[in-house]
Amino acid sequence: MIRFEDVSVTYDGAAGPAVTGIDFEVPEGELVLLAGPSGVGKSTVLGAVGGLVPHFTGGTLRGRVTVAGRDTRTHKPRDLADLVGTVGQDPLAHFVTDTVEEELAYGMESLGLAPDVMRRRVEETLDLLGLADLRDRSIATLSGGQRQRVAIGSVLTPHPSVLVLDEPTSALDPAAAEEVLAVLLRLVHDLGTTVLLAEHRLERVVQYADRVVLLPEPGAAPVVGEPAEVMAVSPVYPPVVGLGRVAGWSPPPLTVRDARRRAAPLRERLAGREIAGDATPRVMPAPTTGEVPEVGPRRPATGAASGVTSARRPRSVAVRRLLRRRTPADPTAPHVAEVRSLAVHRGRVQALRHVDLAVSPGETVALMGRNGAGKSTLLGALVGLVEPAAGSVRVGGAVPHRTAPRDLVRRAGLVPQEPRDLLYADTVAAECRAADRDADAEPGTCRALLSALLPGVGDGTHPRDLSEGQRLTLALAVVLTARPSLLLLDEPTRGLDYAAKARLVGLLRELAAEGHAVVLATHDVELAAEVAHRVVLLADGEVIADGPTAEVVVSSPSFAPQVAKILAPQRWLTVGQVGEALGRAAGVAAVDSPGPAGTADSAGGSRGPSASPGSADSPGSPGSPGAADSPRSPEAPGSPGAADSPGAVS
Repeated sequence: MIRFEDVSVTYDGAAGPAVTGIDFEVPEGELVLLAGPSGVGKSTVLGAVGGLVPHFTGGTLRGRVTVAGRDTRTHKPRDLADLVGTVGQDPLAHFVTDTVEEELAYGMESLGLAPDVMRRRVEETLDLLGLADLRDRSIATLSGGQRQRVAIGSVLTPHPSVLVLDEPTSALDPAAAEEVLAVLLRLVHDLGTTVLLAEHRLERVVQYADRVVLLPEPGAAPVVGEPAEVMAVSPVYPPVVGLGRVAGWSPPPLTVRDARRRAAPLRERLAGREIAGDATPRVMPAPTTGEVPEVGPRRPATGAASGVTSARRPRSVAVRRLLRRRTPADPTAPHVAEVRSLAVHRGRVQALRHVDLAVSPGETVALMGRNGAGKSTLLGALVGLVEPAAGSVRVGGAVPHRTAPRDLVRRAGLVPQEPRDLLYADTVAAECRAADRDADAEPGTCRALLSALLPGVGDGTHPRDLSEGQRLTLALAVVLTARPSLLLLDEPTRGLDYAAKARLVGLLRELAAEGHAVVLATHDVELAAEVAHRVVLLADGEVIADGPTAEVVVSSPSFAPQVAKILAPQRWLTVGQVGEALGRAAGVAAVDSPGPAGTADSAGGSRGPSASPGSADSPGSPGSPGAADSPRSPEAPGSPGAADSPGAVS
């Protein structure tokens, strides 16, 4: 159905090709997973299937891509619209209409389908993806995960023969991701639809793939094979495979069920052994002078590919100084942030109700829950973007929505799902100067922090020309310039590969060690297991659980990490914990990782964490963080890498 014949793509102005030597075939009626570290060209390969590369993105394509016999060199995207449905990483860039129902119908209208056919397919898709209650909702009021489902639904309604999906579950909670994948499997198995998808969260999809196409590194030829064969040699792999490698299982298991069947001897070896780190965090006020105290649980180390880092102290005095909080902790105020009986309304939707939350210095809290549960609304309230309908919010003794932005940036800083919302200048240097000015920091503070986290980014580079990982790191540097007591992150690992996630984990641990409090809204259960002291579960705007990570996630079938499911009832959460315990038992040291954030390149060549475009994760969530009431007026730049003129083919 899809055939790549020695394909290479070189974008205008690039020093070398984005991909080269791509040669493989996707048979009709198969689900094929495209895997690999960030930066190896997965999105370029996907774009070539629908003709977006190079007809829309620009650049030069050499070789040949055919879909059902149609050559993409001579067929532009509009000529393939009846055959190929494509969903990119950014749902917002995909939408054309204003409401959910209109968006689901738009693609069929473009193809001239009959009204009765359109009506039936819209209803079927609403039911398939659980969108029936949202049919009349404005897309602008949807959470990020809800928008992701609408984007997928809009390409399902025309019934294409080929589906191309880039990170389709990245913004979805675990239950919603399973629902979407179940729909894709039905299309593959029952209707013979061909699906090619790229996904960094391999733990969600690898067990469903008929085959895996691995791009191991930039410029390398793809490795094609059965999922178990490819995962055995892949530089990126899910935790279940990582546990199999640590335990010495061959071939490695791909599912929790298979791993549990083989885990009885491993559970016996681990029985009675102490889990590295205390399940209860030890948090204390940040010091004003002297050494930084040990804060939170000590966590084990393992390879970066499995998404974990060591619990090292900050790697240099310079980084410690840059991350150290500007405002000493108030000994009379044990909490950085306090929320009491908070209620927030979004038009007719009550986004939050009776929410209580307290966050201490040095503590990392993960907000979890299904799409639309109110996680992003709670972050917005903590940073002053949302005014409470009832209750109170205090951050560093101030009421956020009544505090001047220049005073608030020292207390709380938010990095949204889409980092571009915070970046508006034409160059990196200009962004850093603006951040210094907004934070009343010494000139060069933001630039020094960015250089420490992400060496090699030139002052004259336009933010839109940065990779997603570089853009997130720049946004982090902008927010951290004011050294706020409270750092808020909304879906920080969306689109991250395992190595980039490992560097982000290292950075968050450094921040906690310096006394910062960190609150992150995430669907990434593996991230929560790695870095969070506490997990707060939200459902329909209410807190339904709040406790130590091990206690909350182990008891949840939806939010438990893979290792917890495999080794239950023992309370192991990560591959690193198991690896360290086995290493101690054997009298050897645990495998070390590349170190804290930004110290080593991922296989994809992008230094530092990255995130994909996204949107707020609550009904009617605030728009671009830092709008009218922020010292920074966000303005999202155009799509990076796009070209006004068609690309070349040869």
